[in-house]
Amino acid sequence: MSKMYHPSTPVANRVREGHFGEAILPPAGVLSGPVYVYDAAIRIWHWVTALCIVVLAITGYFIGAPPPSLGGAETTGHFLFGYIRFVHFSAGMILGVMFLLRIYRVLLGGPHARQIFYVPFWSFAWWKDLFGEVGWYLFLKPPKEYIGHNPLAHAAMFFMFLLPLLVLLLTGFALFSEAMGVTSGWYTVFGWVFKVFGDSMTVHTWHQGAMWVILIFSMVHMYMAIREDMTHRQTTISSMVSGWRFYR
Repeated sequence: MSKMYHPSTPVANRVREGHFGEAILPPAGVLSGPVYVYDAAIRIWHWVTALCIVVLAITGYFIGAPPPSLGGAETTGHFLFGYIRFVHFSAGMILGVMFLLRIYRVLLGGPHARQIFYVPFWSFAWWKDLFGEVGWYLFLKPPKEYIGHNPLAHAAMFFMFLLPLLVLLLTGFALFSEAMGVTSGWYTVFGWVFKVFGDSMTVHTWHQGAMWVILIFSMVHMYMAIREDMTHRQTTISSMVSGWRFYR
């Protein structure tokens, strides 16, 4: 996937891809050309997942702190909390399906489709570049250019997004299965989560904690993406819109 270039990119301008976190640089004296990094499936997953997280966070807040009861007509005329739960459950189902499709894409996509699903602890070069990125974010070192995620973003995506997302989905479906009843098919599939995480209240706590980790990550992620576009020579935000990464 990262070997694809825009047709107008001269061969001499094409960048090279390093091993793990090794920086990519254009040949000396020329400008680098755009590289096709994220295909349509990855980009759709990214934006649908982002939308689901926003919806889940808002509706989840109201589920945890329900709005006051409405006065006036009979209670049978009000279904506000039911709608909130319906939207929450629907967003959770969509998020789960998108996660399964994302795993399927890992099997068919290129190296950048698989990148956030593992961390190369065994690579000294990866650790070296990770601390180099820390120095760049602290304005202590010059930046490097990467085709995919830089090592620091790579680690953050794995530990602060992928793993919490997995916990969020498992605990969410477990709580849904509990509401459906212990004799339901949902509980047959996800009832084991209570044996691993604990009772219903503990699973609720894990569920909320995972969402908070994802929300904190999302805020930092947006800041870093905007910062990279403003201070770095490689495009970041637009690459998740068009799939092409440009090197200015």
